[in-house]
Amino acid sequence: MSATPHLREAGEESPPERPANGRRSRSGFRALVLRLHFYAGLLIAPFLVIAALTGMLYAAAVPAERIIYSDHLRVPVGEQVLSVDEQVAAAREEYPEGTISGVRPGAEPGDTTRVLLTLPDLGPSHRLGVFVDPYTADVIGALEVYGSSGALPARWWIDEMHRGLHLGDFGRLYSELAASWLIVVAAGGVVLWIGRRREANRLRRTLLPERGLRGRRATLTWHGVVGLWISVGLMALAATGLTWSQYAGSNVTDLRASLSWQTPTVATTPDGGSAPGDHGDHGDHADHGDHGDHAGHEAGAEGDAPDIGPELARQAAEGQGLRAPVEIVYPAEPGAAYVVKEIKPNWPIRHDAVAVDSASAVVTDTVRYDDWPLAAKLARVGVDGHMGLLFGLPNQLALIALCGALIAVVVLGYRMWWQRRPTREPRGWGRPPARGAWRRVPLAVLLPGAAVTLLIGWFVPLLGISLLVFLAVDALLGLRARRRREAAASATAE
Repeated sequence: MSATPHLREAGEESPPERPANGRRSRSGFRALVLRLHFYAGLLIAPFLVIAALTGMLYAAAVPAERIIYSDHLRVPVGEQVLSVDEQVAAAREEYPEGTISGVRPGAEPGDTTRVLLTLPDLGPSHRLGVFVDPYTADVIGALEVYGSSGALPARWWIDEMHRGLHLGDFGRLYSELAASWLIVVAAGGVVLWIGRRREANRLRRTLLPERGLRGRRATLTWHGVVGLWISVGLMALAATGLTWSQYAGSNVTDLRASLSWQTPTVATTPDGGSAPGDHGDHGDHADHGDHGDHAGHEAGAEGDAPDIGPELARQAAEGQGLRAPVEIVYPAEPGAAYVVKEIKPNWPIRHDAVAVDSASAVVTDTVRYDDWPLAAKLARVGVDGHMGLLFGLPNQLALIALCGALIAVVVLGYRMWWQRRPTREPRGWGRPPARGAWRRVPLAVLLPGAAVTLLIGWFVPLLGISLLVFLAVDALLGLRARRRREAAASATAE
């Protein structure tokens, strides 16, 4: 069987050659997508594997955290829960340094209370969590916690690995690059797989692996089917991951602000302003949003106004229908209100919040999750789903399976490239799809597509920059290949 029929049977395009009459056709668009999918997958796959492996570890770390730190998180159930004020006082006596920024009372019987302290020597979004027995006010211990989900050391170490390989801002470029290109690779793969020209059993061959195939065709059918089934999940992960990124994430934040899609916050000051950290859409991966890393104002100093304390603030919030788990955020400045907010990310989601006057215990403002803009709700759901918090253990298992499937698709893709290598020539690499496919794309598709690409490249800068680098290198390689052919033709003519 010749190479060209073999490619067509496998659902791939034969090398695109510009027709002599210069006509453009739909096959040119498919050939262009094939070339982009091939090179993007080839070059970005190592980053995707790293992101998938660390993502699997993070998803597993969410339930493992309850086991690893069980001595801090659980105590024997006692007869009566002490007031939050007593528990905070015990934590403050044991750890007098820093400023109390919030308290998270235990949500279930036997859960410890977490008193959160802001310390100057901790990094952004990091706080010291002091764990208190709610029945005896005994201090169990203290751990550094991170983000709005309160990730403990093992989980936030994995989170930093997933987000930036522990290389700071430079390391974050890898995850943003991977998320940027993952959408392109996944969407391109879907277009290629669904658009194959097959008449018999087309639906079955699209959704299920074909039987009786061997070699590269067998690899391709598994690569295409598995990739199709996980494509929606991959694009959702990539889209939510980009909201945490350095450059595209900033553009997403600006876009939401311009369209009034931000998460509403309760007013905590007399002028109607909001304290920092009242709400946010992002969890552990982010460097922006609600991490509770602002320093609260503690009452008790000479000249301070009367302060009701966290217990009365919690009771006032319960009177407005708020239920555990909640975080009681201390006033950000003298005269500001306490913020009591629900922090239940798993389904059904509860994120109601109230502001409680720190002098009178009167609820001064309320924000209900049901009243959030749709975009804010989608952002919240997407972020919690990305972190494995939305549906608890099923969410975490689904993420592990999705990441494992992505690694399998990458391995199958590299295997296809290896299987495509020439066996009768000394070259050891598979042939890439031929260049020049864009010349065959209809102008009605090419011009709008180029405009959309420019817009996306501006909004997702790392995607745009890397695409320009690829095009420049590809053009230089094409120029060199043409000069070599011209030199060879001249030598033959002589």
